[in-house]
Amino acid sequence: MSPTQTIHLTVNGAARDILASPDTALLHILRNDLALNGPKFGCGLGECGACTVIIDGTAARSCVIPVGGCAGRNVVTLEGLGSREHRDPVQQAFIEEQAAQCGYCLNGMIMSTKALLMQKPHASEAEIRATLKYNLCRCGAHVEILRAAMRAAGHNVAEQD
Repeated sequence: MSPTQTIHLTVNGAARDILASPDTALLHILRNDLALNGPKFGCGLGECGACTVIIDGTAARSCVIPVGGCAGRNVVTLEGLGSREHRDPVQQAFIEEQAAQCGYCLNGMIMSTKALLMQKPHASEAEIRATLKYNLCRCGAHVEILRAAMRAAGHNVAEQD
């Protein structure tokens, strides 16, 4: 571990000075120091997607990214997308499609979808499937999750079953 130092980053639009070893996983800083519990600890290897955040507009696995690599960058967590009163359209689509069972994978699914739609607001089904391909869901809510992502991308999902 590297010695502790002050690391400057922006999280959900707020400038933050974090005192930590630069080698510390961003996920640990978000959850333990900033009390942002949207990103989940799943595999700890960057494989499952439960810890996904958006860094400078790109979906990233926060369990394998050292906080030192985020210095000066913009990090957005699930909490930074919207509020109960003003939900992000992706969050709203997941609610409308009831795209969760246990909800553990939901952070990664929503954040990955949001990052895709920031780049391609009307992404195709194939693009959405490719984006969500490596986000794991143990409950089998894949159909509802796909429908939610399609809805968020502006596709009519009402007739599909």
